[in-house]
Amino acid sequence: MHTTAIDTAPAPGAWSRSDRDGPDARETGHGDPLLWHTIGLETMASLLVVSLRRQGSHFFAARCQWPRLHPLNERTATVRHHPLIMAESTRQLATALEHTHLPGVGTATFEPVSVSMGTPPRTQPVESGSATEVAVRIGVSDLVRREDGALVAYRVTAEYLHAGTPIGSCTMRFARAAQSAPDGGHATVPPTLLHPAAAAVGAAAEHDVLLARAPQGRLVVAPRDPAHPVLLPGRPSRMPALALLEAGRQAALLNCGRTAGAVAGLGIDLRAPVPARGARLEVAAEPGGFRFLVMVAGRVGATGTIALLRS
Repeated sequence: MHTTAIDTAPAPGAWSRSDRDGPDARETGHGDPLLWHTIGLETMASLLVVSLRRQGSHFFAARCQWPRLHPLNERTATVRHHPLIMAESTRQLATALEHTHLPGVGTATFEPVSVSMGTPPRTQPVESGSATEVAVRIGVSDLVRREDGALVAYRVTAEYLHAGTPIGSCTMRFARAAQSAPDGGHATVPPTLLHPAAAAVGAAAEHDVLLARAPQGRLVVAPRDPAHPVLLPGRPSRMPALALLEAGRQAALLNCGRTAGAVAGLGIDLRAPVPARGARLEVAAEPGGFRFLVMVAGRVGATGTIALLRS
């Protein structure tokens, strides 16, 4: 079976005015409010995408709402949104594109295999009302198809704006979901685990904690809630990319002792399926932040980076 990359588009920052604002940049039927089940969510409360419309051959515009009381946010009168809300918005937007604008998807399920996101310092909106309205500029590129036209992989880049000001960007590469873990891809769960406090890992609540200390102080993936409604919906047997990214963020904050607001960027690349419990997390400091490895039975399951603001 052969695959060929047949379509590449520039990043959204390189959009020309004719693509964004020309006469063909009109709202289509898909610009109507999206239904939560349209993009494969379990509940309406999980829906972050309000609308999506085409603005050019490779470009789209969307609106999102980030609730102040989102499960990942702190339970305070005024919040700065958890960074994974931006990542989850991008994942939902990509799923919506699969259902509406990307031919060749068929019945295949796609999942993120690479994520890179950043939030400029001092740009994050502070929300004290019910929800933050966010505009999104989206570019789709690097589409890979089989000879029969079936889509194999693609990349989405999303730029987020609040009140006209850029507040961050997220790029994800999607591929067809792996059906099962390879032989030898199962981690051994230590019998004794000690979970850190939520505050020590920048989590809003204890059930958001995704890691624990094993004997000899080793860090392992061990979600307190194996069916977390945002990070692990449906109690998956494998860790999704966004959950692993959150585990890496928590590991970095646990190691450096700083607060969640110190994180300025996150990235992860999946190498192999990672079981939902027991994979080893190795974290090392580097200039500007931390690098982490997710190890499964002695093999690298994922690599990632966490960028921190200068203290």
